[in-house]
Amino acid sequence: MNIPAEMLPHDVQLRIVVPDDAEALYRAQLANREHLRPWEPRRAESFFTVRGQAERIEGQVEEFREGRVVPWVLEKDGAVIGIITLSGVVLGPFRSASLGYWVAADQQGRGLAGAAVARVCAIARDIVGLHRIEAGTLLDNHASQRVLEKNGFDPIGMAPRYLHIDGEWRDNRLFQRILHDGPPPGH
Repeated sequence: MNIPAEMLPHDVQLRIVVPDDAEALYRAQLANREHLRPWEPRRAESFFTVRGQAERIEGQVEEFREGRVVPWVLEKDGAVIGIITLSGVVLGPFRSASLGYWVAADQQGRGLAGAAVARVCAIARDIVGLHRIEAGTLLDNHASQRVLEKNGFDPIGMAPRYLHIDGEWRDNRLFQRILHDGPPPGH
C-alpha cells in the first residue's frame, strides 16, 4: 500500500512510521509519559527505550506490509510530536478499522489531532478502501470526543470495562464514522 506523506497545519508532516523513527519516538514517549499516563495502558520500562520503540516499530511495519495496521507519525522539525494509527484493519465485506492517536502535550490546542484524523479518514476511504472507522475514548476524555465529533464520528454507545488503562479496566465511549456507502471493491 503506497501512502504518501502529507503536510498538516503548522508545518507538521503526517507520514508512515519507519524503523529510523525509533530514537525520535523514544524521545516523544519519554517526554509525554506523564501526559499520556491517564489515557494509555501501563507500559513496561523497556517500552521507554530506543530498543523498545524499535521493536514496536518493527511489529507495526510487518503488520503494515500485511495490511492489518496503518501507523503514522506526526513530525515537526525532525521530532515526533504524535502518532495516529488504524489498527485491526479488516477488509472483505466489513472494511473497518479502529483509530487511535495522541498529540504531544506541548502541541495541544493547535488543531493537529483534528487535522490528522481528517486526513486519515480520507486516506482510509480513498487508499485503504475502508467503509467505516471506529474509535473509543475514556468517558472523561472530552477533548478527544470533540476531535472525533468534529470529524463526523457519531457516538454509538458505551462499553463497560472496555480497555485496561493506567492499571484498571475503564469504560469507553464508542464512536464510528461511515466513510461511504458504496460497495466493496470488486463487487
